[in-house]
Amino acid sequence: MDDSTTETGNWWQRLAGGLKRSSSALGGAITDLIAKRKLDAAAIAGIEDALIRADLGLETAAHIAAALGEGRYDTAISPEEVKAVVAAEVEKALADVAQPLVIDAAKKPFVILVVGVNGSGKTTTVGKLAARYRAAGRTVMLAAGDTFRAAAIDQLKIWGERAGAPVIAREAGADAAGLVFDAVRAAKEESVDVLLVDTAGRLQNRTELMGELEKIVRVIKKADPSAPHAVLLVLDATVGQNALSQVEIFRKVVGVTGLAMTKLDGTARGGILVALATKFAVPVHFIGVGESVEDLAPFSAREFARAIAGIEPS
Repeated sequence: MDDSTTETGNWWQRLAGGLKRSSSALGGAITDLIAKRKLDAAAIAGIEDALIRADLGLETAAHIAAALGEGRYDTAISPEEVKAVVAAEVEKALADVAQPLVIDAAKKPFVILVVGVNGSGKTTTVGKLAARYRAAGRTVMLAAGDTFRAAAIDQLKIWGERAGAPVIAREAGADAAGLVFDAVRAAKEESVDVLLVDTAGRLQNRTELMGELEKIVRVIKKADPSAPHAVLLVLDATVGQNALSQVEIFRKVVGVTGLAMTKLDGTARGGILVALATKFAVPVHFIGVGESVEDLAPFSAREFARAIAGIEPS
């Protein structure tokens, strides 16, 4: 087995383990509903309800319920057959949004602005991405744009040391936009490949905080009119339906180009990713199922669909 296969296998184990709460809740409901009975209208309605409870969204739940009924109505069906239909429909719903975050080597630095609400895992995600890009042989610089919290600045410095990436930081309370402007200039002068910009957590309903984020974007454009080249919204999977309003508002304010969803291991409602894909069609670049660097990986629609349905890899 080559290294890449080993890595894929290890990631699958982490992903399946991380989504265990979601897949167990869904799998248990499916098994209970169809044990020792034929697939009738009540069973299909029950499965649809279970899918909605898992936060997959009304549209996807309805698609799956309709797909289950095709050619199987009033016949005996196993939980494995139901899971296969769930996985196939979830994969279809996610296929178009599963897109890698492509770094354009012609843009130096390639500026990735990382945004999200308080506690979503932004700083940790920035650190993990720094480690990933450094491991791929790219030069990386970090900007500690969360100047509200001294802890966030210290945390980013630790990640920078681990990854071998310089960190542009100031004392807590400094002007975030000014710091980010300096970071873009410094990254340009040093011909850095990727500049990852951490930002303070914003409650999406706080107008003045969102205004500050708009200011950061304007200032980045003064230093480099083509930047930011990517705006990554980090979402905490445990917030469930609240993630929908976060995507809606951050898209309006800063033009989100892609998503990273963290903490999928902490919730039984991992299906929220499917609801987001169906509603917004925003690219999903990364998902996270734990604390270590290896627990953040590029998003695969097939792997996610099979893990959430509780199917072992083929």
